[in-house]
Amino acid sequence: MPPALLAASLGFALAFVPKKAVAPSIVVFAGIAAAVSLVRTDPGWTDAIFYACWASVIVTALAVHLPKEPPPPAVLVLAANAGLWSGAVIAAAGAPFDLVKSLPFVLICLPASWLIARRLGIAVKVVASWLIAVSVLAAALPTLTPTPGYVGDHME
Repeated sequence: MPPALLAASLGFALAFVPKKAVAPSIVVFAGIAAAVSLVRTDPGWTDAIFYACWASVIVTALAVHLPKEPPPPAVLVLAANAGLWSGAVIAAAGAPFDLVKSLPFVLICLPASWLIARRLGIAVKVVASWLIAVSVLAAALPTLTPTPGYVGDHME
């Protein structure tokens, strides 16, 4: 789920960038995600990887609120970051096929661009803001409310 949400947030961000930067950004995202998903990770880093992924969802989704279009190199950096953490989450806690399941979510940029062209970009910004809220909750809740059965309690 986190790689798909990160891909969707990148898709929403790509809807607001120069059109010439969209295809290269998707290629960079997919290539880095595929390469990083093949790297073995230490199980001790899993929590940190998930936190970084949620932070990347937030930063990427915040890009829809920029006052003007970012330059293409900045868009490529955003796509590379999204690919890095999508691949890292899959490497840490997923199966290789999870990448195939999450990559199509970046194509949300197509209907989002259509909405923006019809002056309905606020809808895209609202959904991107929901992704931010979900990411904040997903990152914060495990530390605030431990799940019974995974953490020792006072009875042990």
